[in-house]
Amino acid sequence: MKFLAPAKVNLSLRVLRRRDDGFHDIETLMVPISIFDTLEIERHSGGGLQFTCSDAALPTGDKNLAVRAARLFCGKFGYEPHVSIALKKEIPHGAGLGGGSSDAATVLLALDQLFGTHLPRKELLELAAELGSDVPFFIQQSAAWCRGRGEIVEPCAMPSLPLLLIKPPFGVPTPWAYKNWRDSLEISGVRYAPQPFAWGELVNDLEHPVFEKYLQLAELKQWFLSQPETGGALMSGSGATVFAVLHEKTQGPALAERVANEFGPNFWLTLAETV
Repeated sequence: MKFLAPAKVNLSLRVLRRRDDGFHDIETLMVPISIFDTLEIERHSGGGLQFTCSDAALPTGDKNLAVRAARLFCGKFGYEPHVSIALKKEIPHGAGLGGGSSDAATVLLALDQLFGTHLPRKELLELAAELGSDVPFFIQQSAAWCRGRGEIVEPCAMPSLPLLLIKPPFGVPTPWAYKNWRDSLEISGVRYAPQPFAWGELVNDLEHPVFEKYLQLAELKQWFLSQPETGGALMSGSGATVFAVLHEKTQGPALAERVANEFGPNFWLTLAETV
């Protein structure tokens, strides 16, 4: 069976404090967007766990969150992991878009269906939290406020927002961004202040450390903010994707063409919307 794993963007991300366990308490508004990895997942009578991925740069063993999710699910409920998973990647990694976390959550949801366990949502959320801070968000399959280290998920309603996303040909390590959050400084001329909308505000505390080291991401955000089609712009998560919220969906193709001309062909660039 085929299952779709959506990407996400953080419309708001506040880092509140460093915790004794090494994680950080956060408050973030995350929304799924219309960019999807595809997973073909089948249950078999034998053969163990088989995993393939279209992106040769990603691990295929237990370092892959999708593999870990399958082993966790089967181990918890006493099943032999006779499952095949074929992952076709469309969400770039190192992008702040949650691709690996979404793949893991989708595996949990798929195996719950294929094995007929029909787990309560609370139990699925607890399993997801064992895999990573963003994984519980993707179990809810809706926009949500996430708190704690991300595992406390409160679904919310959000309007559909047209987006244009761009990612340079590099990623940003999430642990590094959080480690350097407290001591980071603002770059002169870059807009960090919250950008108000009817539904809330665009703001990301991790822009401070990331922009200090990756100046090109600050440049991308400022360029987006200077365009007439753009109502706001922000880095998603810990980067390296920067997205623009467009005034109108129909404005996207023209802006995307200008972005491609301005920054060249080596950047990942796509139009999407919140779902």
